[in-house]
Amino acid sequence: MKLTKFEHSCVLVEDGAARVLIDPGNFSHGFEALTDLTAVLVTHQHPDHVDLERLPALIERNPDASVYADPGTAELLAENHITCTTVRSGDRVDVGTRVDVYGEQHAVIHPDIPVIANVGYLVGGRFFHPGDSFTAPDTDVEILGLPTAAPWQKISEAIEFLRGVAPATAIPIHQALLAKPEMYYGHFQRLGPQGMDLRVIAAGESVTL
Repeated sequence: MKLTKFEHSCVLVEDGAARVLIDPGNFSHGFEALTDLTAVLVTHQHPDHVDLERLPALIERNPDASVYADPGTAELLAENHITCTTVRSGDRVDVGTRVDVYGEQHAVIHPDIPVIANVGYLVGGRFFHPGDSFTAPDTDVEILGLPTAAPWQKISEAIEFLRGVAPATAIPIHQALLAKPEMYYGHFQRLGPQGMDLRVIAAGESVTL
């Protein structure tokens, strides 16, 4: 499995013939030129996870790609004339590789802010992208996309999530709000599960696992 990071939470997962792009948001760059995608997965409707201005052109470049999203995002995409399949916790789809769906809600930002839908995706039975939630799959996760910093989280919550999932490899995501994310990465490495490999992927770079 090959993973390519396009800043923040946008990750391209290549698994066999499948080319699956997750969360092409407005904090991410470089995904616009991708072709031969088999699927685009969106965890939730926040702009840093789905860029409604750039998504139509991406879909046009990838006419065979299926789009999957949580119920809230699916409604938003329909309003913007983008064909999308709604997925919910417990669903499984085949996009050239198996994708299992987990979770239902975004983490709480503040009690005065309504909670929106959020789903996480386990791709190929190996890589889990949680979106903006700490809902863990009820199965082993080999590679975890680990949210680093956000208005809805503190580092102790991220570390407890990391310990609970206990992946063999953790890849930090959702770090665009930080000027110095290295401090967070150091805490993840020191306080994460023993033997875990923390892989920091620079923008536009790839790792094969």
